[in-house]
Amino acid sequence: MNRTLVIKATAGEEDPERCNQAFTVAAAAAASGVEVSLWLTGEAAWYAVPGRAEAFSLPHAAPLSDLLEGVLAVGRVTVCTQCAARRDLAGDDLITGVRIAGAPVFVEETLQDGAQALVY
Repeated sequence: MNRTLVIKATAGEEDPERCNQAFTVAAAAAASGVEVSLWLTGEAAWYAVPGRAEAFSLPHAAPLSDLLEGVLAVGRVTVCTQCAARRDLAGDDLITGVRIAGAPVFVEETLQDGAQALVY
């Protein structure tokens, strides 16, 4: 059975440790060969915009841009439809490979056999 890890990041620079933890776990899982789907919601949606992850800084943490790149290399990154709309973000505003999708897709991913969901 394939295992899938679906991670929802709900925080941005207002809660940098929680934000970074979501990206760190997603990147570690991806590097370990686990199928990963990282969802960026709330203020975390900004990190799908080019240059925004590079501006994130947290002492003693891997650069957010490196973590995001690691997930994108082998997994999926999704920005919540409503979160994107509230920030006036469209597909063309996002890093190549990042998609926009809504709650039905999130629910579908989390209900797959072998899926584990984590929310940060």
